[in-house]
Amino acid sequence: MKRCASKWIPFILIFAFQNIIATANTDSTKTAKPSISWEAFGDFFWAYDNNKPTGENRQPFLYNHNRHEKVDLNLAYFKLGISHARYRANLSVQTGTYINDNYASDHPLLRHFQEANAGIALNKKKNLWLDAGIFASHIGFESAISAENLTLSRSLLAENSPYYMTGAKLSFEPNSSWKMSASILNGWQRIQPIAGNSLPAFGTQITYTKNPKFLFNWSSFTGTIDPDSSRRMRYFHNLYGQWKIGEKILLIAGLDFGLQQTGKSSSSYHTWFSPIAVAQYRLSERIKIGSRIERYADINNAHIAPINSQGFDCNGYSLNLDFAPNQSILLRAEIRHLQSSTAIFKNDEKWQTGNTFALTSVVFKIGKK
Repeated sequence: MKRCASKWIPFILIFAFQNIIATANTDSTKTAKPSISWEAFGDFFWAYDNNKPTGENRQPFLYNHNRHEKVDLNLAYFKLGISHARYRANLSVQTGTYINDNYASDHPLLRHFQEANAGIALNKKKNLWLDAGIFASHIGFESAISAENLTLSRSLLAENSPYYMTGAKLSFEPNSSWKMSASILNGWQRIQPIAGNSLPAFGTQITYTKNPKFLFNWSSFTGTIDPDSSRRMRYFHNLYGQWKIGEKILLIAGLDFGLQQTGKSSSSYHTWFSPIAVAQYRLSERIKIGSRIERYADINNAHIAPINSQGFDCNGYSLNLDFAPNQSILLRAEIRHLQSSTAIFKNDEKWQTGNTFALTSVVFKIGKK
């Protein structure tokens, strides 16, 4: 009998906690105390959209800073972490407009858990780990935490791939250059599995770091977004490279590529892809400039919900300025333009082919590692 991945997660968590207790009593490092960390984060924003869209959200395919002419909270969270040579655990609760927009498919109470996971080391070298719970996604180089990204707004690539995953993950670091993981998941960015779906999803990640100046990452997802009765398989890959040039320049180039069956048991597929390049230049310790060029092409609406009969095909350009008066505060401003050959952008009166908006943000982040 098939079982959803989520049915196994409580047992994996119990197994992890049992082993944490057992390890604390038997491991040679049992006298070492675990380190406890905490972190508080808040991202307040204001945006002006030249299209002056009506309604709650500026655009239906954006999930961050997605309000017009309104000071609002995009994301705030409080996180507790426990770390030991043989075990680890994280719990993070969150709120903000990002939660309302991006967690619509999950239960209202579960949406407020950004992370809830525990893990144990499976070998003496402590380079093989089993973790289970809710995690940040293994896909992409942009996270839901704006202060960690080179640009203020998220790319179309990031907004339309998972920010979080739920399941169990086996990770392995054979040496300082390679990191690998394999996951069994509840689905494409879901805490709870899709009703009526008995097939778990699977994810992989391989990261290679040649030196502090170069990194390459390949992540994948295999699964479905449908119940068993209408199952269409989805195969998705994310690749990116990161280069540090001197002490001032950081470059990232990436590509998302996805395939999805056109119908159950079909041999034909719809595809989408998104190339991107991002650059950041450090003017000083406190001031940085960032820029991005991108394209997102989903002409068959395999992933992005249909806006018109001609699919989604969009180019984007952005320029942003960051100022950090101290380690706890980050002030950011960005100008961004999106352009499509068809009318896919909300307007106060009608849909438009272009969208220009200004975005500002004040980020607070404090904590203890």
